[in-house]
Amino acid sequence: MRLAHLSRVLAVVAALALPALFAGCADRVNADQLTPQLQAARTALEKYQDPFAAIRDGYLSTVGCINFTSGGTMNGMPYPAGAMGVHFVNFALVGPKLDPAKPQVLLYEKDDAGKLHLTGAEWFMPYSKGMQPPVLFGHKFYGPMYGHYPAMPKNLIHYDLHVWLWKPNPAGIFSPTNANVKCPATGYTFTYAHPDMPAMTH
Repeated sequence: MRLAHLSRVLAVVAALALPALFAGCADRVNADQLTPQLQAARTALEKYQDPFAAIRDGYLSTVGCINFTSGGTMNGMPYPAGAMGVHFVNFALVGPKLDPAKPQVLLYEKDDAGKLHLTGAEWFMPYSKGMQPPVLFGHKFYGPMYGHYPAMPKNLIHYDLHVWLWKPNPAGIFSPTNANVKCPATGYTFTYAHPDMPAMTH
């Protein structure tokens, strides 16, 4: 009888624990979903799971959580509703060249306890007149667009490419926004209907 009771208890414990285990796995992009180049980038950036490591390497928080409420398109490219999260920017890396292992921006999501979780990275290039969209990881950048004020200067017109290396994204790994990323309901959350694009041609 005791053995049968113990078996039932273990079965109940397993039934409760397994969904939580698989939920945790589903909350991270699997390595087999990434190309070798993307896997190399994620490996190089894994240390920034600790946001203090990011700060020590020159990434500074813009504090606010960026959220877009409406879907749309940007120069024919889909820009779905969703959040970007909190940006940590390294302005020393901003320039005319791109390095797959050194994004200009790291993306974090704050949980209910206030802890930051690394969700993705953003490669960022300032716009200059006549400039064509850069390409990285075989994907064209979005833009040109204004900076997401007040988290960054509005006149910082740029191209960017978000890559969700850790947080799964139903719209795809290169989507500029992620419906799975949530911003706090209160505090420093900056909400926009859609990205702000300057009236210009490439």
